[in-house]
Amino acid sequence: MGGYFLRASDPAALSAWYRDCLGLDADENGLWRQGEGLTVFAAFEAGTDYFGSRTQQTMLNFRVRDLDAMLAQLRDRGADVAEDTQDMDGIGRFGWVTDPEGNRIELWQSA
Repeated sequence: MGGYFLRASDPAALSAWYRDCLGLDADENGLWRQGEGLTVFAAFEAGTDYFGSRTQQTMLNFRVRDLDAMLAQLRDRGADVAEDTQDMDGIGRFGWVTDPEGNRIELWQSA
């Protein structure tokens, strides 16, 4: 995948949130070297509630090594973290956070 682009009322603040809360250490041009691993590309039904708000058309998913630690870190930083997590046999564990612009993000600790 070559990139993911977000609209934001304050792009600098949103970029800082992704850096400070999720550790996304992109450079001044937005370039970020991610670790090797699986990437899922999947289409969902138009009426899905999985993305949170029905107005959100896409959802970003980040692979994490330790879901519980990441969710705790996000809560400590005051982020809007969903209470529930989900386990999928053979796939892994999932949790969710909403960024300051209202975009729901999925966090995935693979099996």
